[in-house]
Amino acid sequence: MKFLLAYNGSPAAKKALELATQHAKAFGADLDIMTSMEGGSGETLEEIHKVELELAEARYKLEKEGIVCETHQMARGLSPGEDLVRFASENAADHIFVGIEKVSKTRKLLLGSTAQYVILKANCPVTTVKP
Repeated sequence: MKFLLAYNGSPAAKKALELATQHAKAFGADLDIMTSMEGGSGETLEEIHKVELELAEARYKLEKEGIVCETHQMARGLSPGEDLVRFASENAADHIFVGIEKVSKTRKLLLGSTAQYVILKANCPVTTVKP
């Protein structure tokens, strides 16, 4: 069994990490931890380094719990929702965990909702977690 965790280091993502850890232990699942960035000149070196540190921290927590995991920092020019759904499909994920944060209606209208996209487009069950 293989789970996918959308992870960006936010409080919601950390809660999703906790729940994904519990489920991975209960089901004996491997866990892919993925962060999606736009790529190109959209990110600074500091942002990339921060993401690398957050992914390493998450991997360390999982390995301490005896969970087999891999981290993935994606920069394919896709929106985070598209990236997650594509990655889940390409890697045969059985379940996706994603943290959700309350955003204003304007922000949601302009940027869309990653969690909403994943819920509607994923080919496997999706669990959302609030901080």
